[in-house]
Amino acid sequence: MKKLLLTVACLALVACGRKAAPPSTATAGTTPESYRVRFETSKGPFTVAVTRSLSPRGADRFYELVTSNYFNDVRFFRVVPGFVAQFGMNGDPKLNEEWADKPIPDDSVKETNARGTLVFATSGPNSRSNQLFINLADNGRLDKMGFSPFGKVVDGMAVVDSLYSGYGESPSQQLITVHGNAYLTRNFPKLDYIKSAAIVPATDTGTAK
Repeated sequence: MKKLLLTVACLALVACGRKAAPPSTATAGTTPESYRVRFETSKGPFTVAVTRSLSPRGADRFYELVTSNYFNDVRFFRVVPGFVAQFGMNGDPKLNEEWADKPIPDDSVKETNARGTLVFATSGPNSRSNQLFINLADNGRLDKMGFSPFGKVVDGMAVVDSLYSGYGESPSQQLITVHGNAYLTRNFPKLDYIKSAAIVPATDTGTAK
């Protein structure tokens, strides 16, 4: 598995998977220029505001995933306090593989990786597919590494901060790929998870706290 070294401590922010296939076509032309997604989680709700112009292909893919109900029962399998909360590996190995096999081209970085921003993980150039992370701190060092934010938590950041982090780096992406939620439930029962994610009207004016 390829790793992108982010710090002296060698924290790797990658999406585990096979070598990137030819990039797929996202839903350009059908994705709203801005939209909001409300996540219902085991710790409570939070809302993300997406601005397509910041990272068009990323925003398109995220819209595809949300509108297909992909995130139902998806675990936050990697939560590192002061760094990121990573998620996006589906509990159904077949569904996870289906989306992982449809990478999208890279977007340029137009927004810094500030606390609360939503970003796709990668395993190399043009490999973004179904894994994402929320920055738990200002991680501007990721900007030069090509991580392109496309949204930001605008309500419920306290919920994101409270996600269970006791397992650290222990969950294996390779075993999640093979066994899905069966592996996570058996070995990491305290992981928080997404109950549902849905597009909501842009009426929430709250700010991340």
